[in-house]
Order: sequence, then structure tokens, then C-alpha cells
Amino acid sequence: MSDRSAAPFPAPPAAAASRGRILVVDDDRLVLATVVHGLADAGFDIIDADNGDDAILLAREHRPDLALLDIRMDGMSGFDVARYLRDALQVPFVFLSAFSDEATLAQIRALGALASLVKPLDIAQIIPAVEQALVEVRRRREMHEGRDAPATPAAVPPEPATPAAPVSAPDPLDDMVAIAVGIVMHRFSLDRSAALQRLERLARQEGRPLPQSCRAMVEALERLALAGGI
Repeated sequence: MSDRSAAPFPAPPAAAASRGRILVVDDDRLVLATVVHGLADAGFDIIDADNGDDAILLAREHRPDLALLDIRMDGMSGFDVARYLRDALQVPFVFLSAFSDEATLAQIRALGALASLVKPLDIAQIIPAVEQALVEVRRRREMHEGRDAPATPAAVPPEPATPAAPVSAPDPLDDMVAIAVGIVMHRFSLDRSAALQRLERLARQEGRPLPQSCRAMVEALERLALAGGI
């Protein structure tokens, strides 16, 4: 699969500030293209994937503000992706699904989705739902930050920021780095050098050594595989 760090659809004008970064995941390419086009035209920064594996890799790298997830997909389901986004990345999500039976709705509620929209949908319905979800995300974040803030300002100067941990050069014998490189090469159709550069960039963003970052990615995919998601 090609690198989806920038969606292959028209983006909003460069002069317009992004209204939020949205990850859109649907294995129906027509639905995916329609949603991506509409949200990009509305001013959102879009990342898209047509399967759960790529969605997780892109979410780890780009940390979207919100994810729109199809539920029924080949391989990893939208429920699997949602569980990972919630537990590992704390990324909120909305489901887009053609199913509204009680069992599906019960799973949606249990996972803590911000909303669930029933297909077929047009972009005029999706945009207000996305806007409302982002308002709720900001409200929750503000409540959380207010709860964590000290009652009175501390009368001490702030400590200097700790620089991000440098990315160490990979050991040729480090199996986790090699495995992670192989995964990224396969998922994004990259050569070895480009895959390694992508992983190094991710490690820098996370502020931890490359082997540790690679291990976290591989172990997350292994947990999903054991749970039957891959």
C-alpha cells in the first residue's frame, strides 16, 4: 500500500488553517473517497486508510484528533482499531456503519464511541457530526486539564524543558527494529531505507530510542493478532 501520510485527494487551500486532523478508515474505496473529499473541502486535515492495520500505523505516526471508523472490514475490524486507539493512543472515534442492530450498538457503547452514524450517509450529515465530536473532545480535554491543574500557581520557576531522547542508531542484530522495518516496508510499499527513516521519524516524535519505539509497535500488533484482530 502506498504511503498515506498525505491523502491522495485534494486538500484545502494552504492559507486556510486546519480545523482538525481526522483519520478516515473504510474498506469501501468509493465511501472513503467521498468522505475524504468532503471533509478536506470543509477544511479538515485528512489521513485515510482502507484497512485496520494501516489505520493503526498512521494513527501512531500522526496522532489524529478524531477517527471515523467503518465497523465491518476484512481482517481487523473497526472495533479492533477503536480498542487500540482508545487504549494505546487515547484517540477518540466515531463509527460509520451500515449496521444498527442491538448487538452492534452494545459494542459501540462499550467501546466509548463519541457517536455512531448509520450508512448510507452523505457528507452534509457527516460534517456536523465531526464538528460536534471535536467540540466534545475539546470539552473533555479542558475538563481534564482543569482537574489536573494545581489549586494555586506554584511560586517556583519552571524547570527547563528536558530535550527529547536522541534516537540511537539501530543495532544490526536488533530483531525488533528489523521486524518493524519489514512491517513498514510491506504496509507502505517502501524500500528498506525509506522504511527505516519513517520509523526513526516516529521514534523522534515519541521521544524515545528507535528500538524501544519499534518494540512498542510490534508488540501492539502482536496483541491484536492474538486477540483475533489480524
